[in-house]
Order: sequence, then C-alpha cells, then structure tokens
Amino acid sequence: MRVLLTNDDGIFSDGIFALFEEIKKDNEVTVVAPESEQSAVGHSITISSPLRVKKVKKNGNFFGYAVNGTPADCVKIAISEIFKKPPDMVISGINLGANVGINVIYSGTVSAAAEGTILGIPSMAVSLNTLKDPDYSYAAKFTGILSLLAKREGISAGTVLNVNVPALPAAKIKGVMITRQGISQFAEKFEKRIDPWNNIYYWQAGKTVLIDEDIDVDSKALANNMISITPIHYDLTNQKEIEKLKNWEISVNCGDAN
Repeated sequence: MRVLLTNDDGIFSDGIFALFEEIKKDNEVTVVAPESEQSAVGHSITISSPLRVKKVKKNGNFFGYAVNGTPADCVKIAISEIFKKPPDMVISGINLGANVGINVIYSGTVSAAAEGTILGIPSMAVSLNTLKDPDYSYAAKFTGILSLLAKREGISAGTVLNVNVPALPAAKIKGVMITRQGISQFAEKFEKRIDPWNNIYYWQAGKTVLIDEDIDVDSKALANNMISITPIHYDLTNQKEIEKLKNWEISVNCGDAN
C-alpha cells in the first residue's frame, strides 16, 4: 500500500517520525509535511505566494519533503506533483494533543486528512491525548493496524476517520469506541504582555473545556481511557434545517429598490 504521511506539527516532529517508522514496515511511505509547525491553521491553503518543496534528511537518510505551506497544501502538492500515482491512503499525525469536539474545525491535522478525502483518497487523522512528554509508540502501532484494516474494509467516500489515542500504556487502554464528534471546545484566555518597546501583545493561553456529554462522544471516550474513532465528513450541511428553511416565506422581492 502506498501511504502519504503528513501532519501539522511539522516534518521534524517526533510524532510523524514514530508513525513513519511503524507504517514503513508494511507499506511504501512518502512523507510530505509542513517545514514548520502549522497547528490550528484549519483547512487554509496558500494562494498568494509560491510553495517551495525541499528534501529533508533524518539521521543521514532521506526522510521526506518539507513544504512551506499548510497541511492541506502538503496533501494537494503531494498528490498532484510528488506521487506518480495517487496514494492508497493519507494518514495525518501523530498529533501532539487530542483533536476532539469543536477543536476539529481548527485542526490542521484533521484538515490534512480531509483534503485527502476531498481528493478521493481514503484518509485518517491520528492524535495523542497529551501535550507533555509524549510516547508515540503505542499510537503508531495502533495506527499501523488500523490502516491495514481500513484498506481491507474500505472507508466510505467523503469520510475521514478521526482517531484519538489516550496517552497511556497499552495495558491501561480499555478498548476502542466508535464515537460522535462532541461539542467540547477551546475556552479562550489571552495573557496580556508588553514588549521592550512598550507595545502590547497577547498570548492565547486557553484550554479545552470538556462538556458533560453522552458516553459515545470523542472526548468522553478519551476521558474513559478508550481510543476514539469518529467518522467525520466535509459536508457541513444541516440536513434537518433544510426542511425548516423551506417553510420560511423567503421572497426575492425586497421592496422598492429606490
């Protein structure tokens, strides 16, 4: 299987290297990732400046391609220019920190996988639920197994598998839960500071606030030491609201234009 690995933490992150070391055991792997961290850039793409692609070595060996763009840029240029044939799968990660709830919208990790899906490639995003002292080994092994299973069983068109793994030893992980995206979100808090020239600047220093939700949502599964797998898609249409809006008396007649 030909696999494209990408992320939003950057090509030099430990998470993508751990994933590379695991996935290459059973697959042909190509790494195309941002040259620097692109966390929380969402699904932005670069259109007003050129994209530059550089070969990167790790431990003296060729590792992959660094792109001076966003995660979505990386997937676009990889599939359009670097691969001679489209990859069989796109895997984005392993991200440092969970991507659950409303935060999925901001996530460059998830957006990279979504871009793969938009381009017709089965895709998944993988995140580790910690921001401190990460051990990616188990998450990488699980992703390797899941990718082979996804290849065999197939992922429905337009669907991304958003995978979140507890930062725990394998023996303490209680299982796997197929979940819904929850509504937990990032609570913004800004620290006001002053630079040496007396200019005011701010650091965003908020944190994700978990909402008490049903047991089958992503954040709840993680809180219960379970791996969360959420099938998400890029169609943002609220189907129920369509029928409600059809009952509105909406007219193109806006009255006297004068």
